Amino acid sequence: MTKMADGEDGSRAGQEPGPAPGPEPGEEFEIVDRSQLPGPGEQQSAAKARAAAEGWSAPILTLARKATGNLSASCGSALRAAAGLSGADGGADGAVRAASKSQMMEERANLMHMMKLSIKVLLQSALSLGRSLDADHAPLQQFFVVMEHCLKHGLKVKKSFIGQNKSFFGPLELVEKLCPEASDIATSVRNLPELKTAVGRGRAWLYLALMQKKLADYLKVLIDNKHLLSEFYEPEALLMEEEGMVIVGLLVGLNVLDANLCLKGEDLDSQVGVIDFSLYLKDVQDLDGGKEHERITDVLDQKNYVEELNRHLSCTVGDLQTKIDGLEKTNSKLQEELAAATDRICSLQEEQQQLREQNELIRERSEKRVEVRSWPLSWAACSSHRRVPRRSQAQNVQRCPV
Repeated sequence: MTKMADGEDGSRAGQEPGPAPGPEPGEEFEIVDRSQLPGPGEQQSAAKARAAAEGWSAPILTLARKATGNLSASCGSALRAAAGLSGADGGADGAVRAASKSQMMEERANLMHMMKLSIKVLLQSALSLGRSLDADHAPLQQFFVVMEHCLKHGLKVKKSFIGQNKSFFGPLELVEKLCPEASDIATSVRNLPELKTAVGRGRAWLYLALMQKKLADYLKVLIDNKHLLSEFYEPEALLMEEEGMVIVGLLVGLNVLDANLCLKGEDLDSQVGVIDFSLYLKDVQDLDGGKEHERITDVLDQKNYVEELNRHLSCTVGDLQTKIDGLEKTNSKLQEELAAATDRICSLQEEQQQLREQNELIRERSEKRVEVRSWPLSWAACSSHRRVPRRSQAQNVQRCPV
């Protein structure tokens, strides 16, 4: 046994140190009777034979034990790594779900802001034009592109024998069942021969709904029935969250627009729905140039206002000058008339004075004539007064009896 230990120690000294070998998992022990043990002579002969056999097998056993230990250690580390990976996979899945949810939230916010901008630009352009919009109007085209992106957000992929299908026309077909007024739109879209894909039919449906001024009403009907939309959209989709109702409220403002969209000749199947951000985003220099342009516009407006006010004042001054000239002419005429009247008054006063003098002379003459004529009359009156008593006396004498 000592030689065996020495041989094992020598073989281990020439190799790298490994893990201490323990009892093998399949090793068993039993209790035997002392009478069954071999004698001293038998033990010595057996020891010699065992030493001779173990002289060449000891390195092999050492290597086998070391390999077994390394294999068990590697298996344990592999099991521990697998357990760690399974836990890491569970944590990674949770992180992926959280990141996906956050991404969907950001996409909803971005689409809602883009819808606000597109509707604002569309309304401003429509008011500036003052006429019905056609399919070539750039803000209207971009509105449909943004609307298409909103309807595609969170849309589930439908698998069939042909392949995968991801079209927003499927949810729009529900409107026909929920709102009978939309049956005309669905029928018209299905009867258009130039539409070959579901995407083209969905775009044509949006065109017709906008012309009917019922786009907001139809989408509100869809959002009110989210239990039906859940078959087409993910739970974090735009139409399944609060942003959907916000977009429906924004679409109500489009009811004031008059759109004349001709579906014949339009290639709705192959159009690429890419948002043109140049209509909504401007460079800082462009913004500064816009502010400078606004300031120049304000100055020009003020200049035009001052010129218009000056022209109005000039016209007013001309009118007043004309009135002044007329009043001066009238005043000169009145002054001439006044002078003529004054002369007439003076002449009349002179005539009046002359007439007064003549009247005075005539009165004096008439008084003198009256005085002259009154003298004979007074004498005749006196003489007649003297004669009357004599006659009365004669009459009285005649009346007296003899």
